[in-house]
Amino acid sequence: MKVAVLDIKGKETGRKVDLSDSVYKIEPNKHAVYLDVKQYMAHQRQGTHKAKERAEIVGSTRKIKKQKGTGTARAGSIKSPIFRGGGRIFGPRPKDYSQKLNKNVKRLARKSALSLKTQDKAIMVVEDFNFESPKTKEFVQVLKSLGLENKKSLFVLGDSNNNVYLSSRNLKGYDVVTNSELSTYKILNANQIVLLEGSLEGIEANLTK
Repeated sequence: MKVAVLDIKGKETGRKVDLSDSVYKIEPNKHAVYLDVKQYMAHQRQGTHKAKERAEIVGSTRKIKKQKGTGTARAGSIKSPIFRGGGRIFGPRPKDYSQKLNKNVKRLARKSALSLKTQDKAIMVVEDFNFESPKTKEFVQVLKSLGLENKKSLFVLGDSNNNVYLSSRNLKGYDVVTNSELSTYKILNANQIVLLEGSLEGIEANLTK
């Protein structure tokens, strides 16, 4: 699949790159996509929720009233869950929400997500660029030139580029990752995928192992 390469001003450079059909034009496997997104979302959960139970409450162990003759149910501790300030019954405990997923399924999911974006014509290739220093204003100018001002976009770099990353960090709805950080969730969460020329080889190498 041939795709025109744009410069940062949004104009065609006259060059075209060949995107592999085995990565960008496969039959999407929606179940693999579901499993990968589910795992990604599960890994965002810290699992540190915790409520104190009866044995963990700090309080007196004195018997609060006599056993018989009160006309009410017997009660032996102020830490009982039935009293205000007592321990919680079956409260949440720390839990590991991580899930395992086969590497081949993850690769299939990412290829399926990229293929879905290709069907929607939501992938563009831009020549590599850099900034002399981190400047949000310059990144905003690139977005305007590419027509991405109001589109949630994902920029995929070949190598880590601190200046480009820092320039985009203050902007809501725009994400910058390297080809090794590409995930199914981030692909699907963006309205437009911007692949820098230097990332193409790495993406295909990662997804065709």
